[in-house]
Amino acid sequence: AAVPAGGLALLLGVLLWRALHGAPLTELSGDQDFQLFLQRNLEFTRKIRGDVAALQRVVCDTFQLCKEDELLLVRQDLDIAQALLEQCHRRTFQAIRAGLRVYHGSLATIQALLPGHAGLVETLQLDMANLSSNIQQQVRGQRGDFVGTENQDPLPTFSSRFHHQVGSFFILANFQRFLETAYRALRHLASL
Repeated sequence: AAVPAGGLALLLGVLLWRALHGAPLTELSGDQDFQLFLQRNLEFTRKIRGDVAALQRVVCDTFQLCKEDELLLVRQDLDIAQALLEQCHRRTFQAIRAGLRVYHGSLATIQALLPGHAGLVETLQLDMANLSSNIQQQVRGQRGDFVGTENQDPLPTFSSRFHHQVGSFFILANFQRFLETAYRALRHLASL
């Protein structure tokens, strides 16, 4: 079942807060490699957020779909996958990777809707895959193992072109909220 957009942001915030405050990271706070990893991936996350914002502007300009509150009734008819983030041991990393996986697949529906912007979508998907890989390598390096599922959610299907447009709007809006929360979590870890 899909979680309402506001509910997802609240759920994500609570889970990341628990992950950040529930387990000490003092053993890593002074590790220069870990700090370098965080700084690089903060920049990477910022770039991805900018690319998502660019796609949001395209959807707004192309389809005049710009305001979420005007589309909430239509959203109820859509089955859009959202990142339901789970807390991972002592880190938010597994939750971030799981969210990246959800949105990576969903971007294919946006590429189908906006074929003229396929290059931007492909760059975004590549950046997301690289960020996920960076996180996986860091977790393996710190813990020696990583447990994650690589199953991809099925692509959403839409009953009409308008639903496809609105669905794409919400995929991008949900992804942007996810990225903002992930960015805050990484920034918090960098400040420890």
